[in-house]
Amino acid sequence: MNIAVVILNWNGKALLQKFLPSIITHSKEANIYVADNASTDDSIVFIKNEYPQIKIIKNKENGGYAKGYNEALKYLTEDIFCLVNSDIEVTENWLTPILKTFNTEENTAIIQPKILDYKNKAYFEYAGAAGGFIDKYGYPFCRGRIFNTIEKDQKQYNNNTNIFWASGACFFIRKNTFNALNGFDESFFAHMEEIDLCWRAYNLGYTIKYVAQSKVYHVGGATLNAINPKKTYLNFRNSLATLTKNASGNILFLIITRLILDGLAAIKFLLEFKFAHILAILKAHFSFYAWLPLLLKQRQALSQKKDYFKVKSIVWSYYISKKNSYKKL
Repeated sequence: MNIAVVILNWNGKALLQKFLPSIITHSKEANIYVADNASTDDSIVFIKNEYPQIKIIKNKENGGYAKGYNEALKYLTEDIFCLVNSDIEVTENWLTPILKTFNTEENTAIIQPKILDYKNKAYFEYAGAAGGFIDKYGYPFCRGRIFNTIEKDQKQYNNNTNIFWASGACFFIRKNTFNALNGFDESFFAHMEEIDLCWRAYNLGYTIKYVAQSKVYHVGGATLNAINPKKTYLNFRNSLATLTKNASGNILFLIITRLILDGLAAIKFLLEFKFAHILAILKAHFSFYAWLPLLLKQRQALSQKKDYFKVKSIVWSYYISKKNSYKKL
């Protein structure tokens, strides 16, 4: 079984300089690629000069995470794709337990390693932590991270386990599974596209897994940080789209409930004087309404599976019941 480690790059020379060495040092069993999203800096020149062994795939435009990877992966023949952000530091033998799991578990199609915070290595990192789950209304959370509460890694999540979604920051998937799912939904551009893909995989009976023996460190927010309203816009819009396409049950009820909950999120931003984020939520909703007819058509063509959620409302559990860690849920 062979593996491709694919780093998506857009004007990221500084990140490549910092993080490529760890990937090259600790990925001897992999073919390493950089998929470039039409960068305008000299990151490609840097790779050619410093790391000529790395294969470069040049995308014609910056199509974001979703289209960027869809375009790049068309050209690869390896059995396993590892999609890794350019702000990830990997560790020794990080690929070994992943490949072992794929080799021994035929139905495991997608895997995420343990993702810790590069800036504070004793803690989990926001984007994925120890594996992702979702509530009935489409709000994601992780073992090790619920909303903005991040847990310290005290080996409480050192067990390998099935999860609902794997983080796009470091995302392993079988080539045949990626192709069977027609890749990422390119309409998402960035954010939540990995959750949408994992949800579609779950609905078709694939297994998604967290493997604790593989460990990486993620900077997070290197492209869009948490204070950027565009990130708020993409997260809210794409989350609504993911819910509409993939959730089982009365979708109208779920959407209406979700819109109410998003309204409460806007009030929270108002109290924090984050007015640009309120506008981002409004923009996300109007974009979603325009997108809704197409999403409903996509929904008809997709499978939906019951019991996708572990918690009915993570908003209620976190803010009302004060359950701020996965183990308390």
